[in-house]
Amino acid sequence: MATPVTPDEANEAIRLFMQERAGRPLWSDEQAQYEQLLAEWAVAVHAVEPA
Repeated sequence: MATPVTPDEANEAIRLFMQERAGRPLWSDEQAQYEQLLAEWAVAVHAVEPA
């Protein structure tokens, strides 16, 4: 991930990514992109959680 994102920004990126691929399974390269987006979302969520 090049720059930190908020959980909302990461969630929006996931939503748009999946919306563009609605109605069909993800191709293998798309699955890898999706998993990267999920990882970025998880980092963003954990960054804002109270310690």
